[in-house]
Order: sequence, then C-alpha cells, then structure tokens
Amino acid sequence: MELESILLPGICPERPIVISGPCSAETEEQVIKTAKELADKNIKIFRAGIWKPRTKPGGFEGIGVEGLQWLKRVKKETGMYIAIEVATAQHVYEALKADIDILWIGARTTANPFAVQEIADALKGVNIPVFIKNPVNPDLELWIGAIERIYNVGITKLAAIHRGFSSFDKSIYRNLPNWHIPIELRRRIPNLPIFNDPSHIGGKRELIASISQQAMDLNFDGLIIESHCCPDEAWSDAKQQVTPQVLEYILSLLVIRDEIQSTENLSVLRKQIDDCDNDLIQILSKRMRVCREIGIYKKEHNITVLQSGRYNEILEKRAEQGEVCNMDSDFIKNIFQAIHEESVRQQIEIINK
Repeated sequence: MELESILLPGICPERPIVISGPCSAETEEQVIKTAKELADKNIKIFRAGIWKPRTKPGGFEGIGVEGLQWLKRVKKETGMYIAIEVATAQHVYEALKADIDILWIGARTTANPFAVQEIADALKGVNIPVFIKNPVNPDLELWIGAIERIYNVGITKLAAIHRGFSSFDKSIYRNLPNWHIPIELRRRIPNLPIFNDPSHIGGKRELIASISQQAMDLNFDGLIIESHCCPDEAWSDAKQQVTPQVLEYILSLLVIRDEIQSTENLSVLRKQIDDCDNDLIQILSKRMRVCREIGIYKKEHNITVLQSGRYNEILEKRAEQGEVCNMDSDFIKNIFQAIHEESVRQQIEIINK
C-alpha cells in the first residue's frame, strides 16, 4: 500500500500521537468542558462518540447529529481536531458536512464487510484520515480486508486501531489484547500506523497506564484514550474513562524507547534466539515422528485417535511445568493445543491411508 501521512498540521510526529475525549458526547456542557480541559493538557485531537452501537437495546445509543454541532464548537473554541466513529454511509455524509477531521470505523462495523464497503463508497473522492479498528473477533484477515476496502476507493491516509478482541472466557481485560495480531498486521503492512485503545482493552481505568506502556514498547504510533470531565457520571463505559488530569499523569509515566536498536550485544542475543528456534523445530519434528509411529500402532490395533484423558493430562502437566519456568500457563496450553492439533492431523492421515 502506498500510504500518505495521517499527521494533520500542528500534530507532533513524535510517539505517542494522542486522541482523547469522552466515550459519548452526552451534553454540550460536558463536551465543551472536557475538550477545554484536554486542550489545556496539550491534547490536539478530540474524540467523542456521536452514534453508539450498544450490545443490547435500552442503553444510551448516542446523541446523534445534534452532537456534531457541539464538536464544531469545540473545534472553533479550542483549535483541536475532531474525530468520531462512523458505522453507516449516512454517518459519513453527516460527518463530512460537519467538517469532521478524522473518522474511525468501529469494531462491530469492521466485522461486517458489507457495512465497510458502504462506508468506503461514501468516502469516494474524499481523502481524510480514516482509522479502522480491529473486528470484535480475532480475525486478522477480516481486519486487513476492511483496510483494503477503504484503500481501494482512494483513501491513502489510513491507520489501524487495536482495541482488543472479545472472548467468552473470563479475563482481567474487557477485550483480550492478543498482541500477536497487531504485530502480524505491522509485519504485513509495515507503513500502516497503529494506534492502541487501552480503554477498551482494559475496561478499567487502572489498567490504562500499563497497557499504554506495552503499546509503546511494541512501537505503536499512538493512543486513543477515553477521557471525561466527570468519568464516574458518564452515560456509557464509566469505568474505563479518566479525567484529563489523570490522562496527563498517565502520559507522563510513559517510557518511549528508541525505535531502532542494532547494537552488537543485541545481535548476539538475536543469534541465540535463532539458534533456539532451530532447536525447537528439530524437537517438534522428532515429536511428530513419534506421533506418526503412535498413529501406525493405533491403526494396527483399531484404537481411536483422540484420547481425551491423555490430552487433558498433558495440558495440565505442561501448564504447571511452564509456571515453574516463569511462563504463563495459558501461553503453554495454547502451544500444546496447537501441537496436539497437528499430531491428531498427522495420525488421522495415517489411519485413513
């Protein structure tokens, strides 16, 4: 992709580029007060939800078109740029009429290729920055597909927003970060700026600082953080919003590391990583050879491939061993689940020959 810079005049190119504002535009007073407090903290880009897709009916679903006039006032009185989420072609038309500077496509919309294409068609002939959030489910191809749809209509000022992924399992996070997915996105589209949304990943304001630091350590380009003048009174997502004063404190804590390090010591350590990876491949190859021999034995003795008791025993035992070696038990389980799937695949192939 041949992309243009998303930087608007007056925006500092140094990391992190920060976009902040309330989850929802609730009242004109709340919007203006929050914006002025953020402007005093040198935040240049103001975000606010105008249309809010809610999981269930009955909740606050956004103030609608009326709120766009409040944002125009923010722009006039503070000089801040304005960013909002759009989910339909009509949202795009209204946003463009209101001279909104940045649009982003939300996670629920990204998951629907038809909706993304309608938004893309509405953007033809306009080249303002458009950010695309990851889909709610951990599907990299769906995320890239949405980016390509917007790019294919001539939008070259593009960025991605990593806001985490929904999960049925309980977690300390509202949405699991699954960092490997945005890392792979960066590998596939190296020149695409990636923003992190720690508010939606954490779901709790106390997690914002640590998630933001992780994003900076992974060389993300910016942060989109929800900020409210009175977060405990917010009409939506109160627990994940912070005051502009707390936001300023969080940003002051961030350690921004050099983007490129090519010291001799690092090269030596990377060589060790390469050697370890080579060893892992050899060990896995040996393990699969043994699994194939087991497959032959099962075929000769009419034994089913899947042995659930043995599989559960392996997962639990290896998870415990991983913890002893200072590794997360879920990480170890994921590895051995993948190994088991490949083992089963190879055994089934043998049995069905």
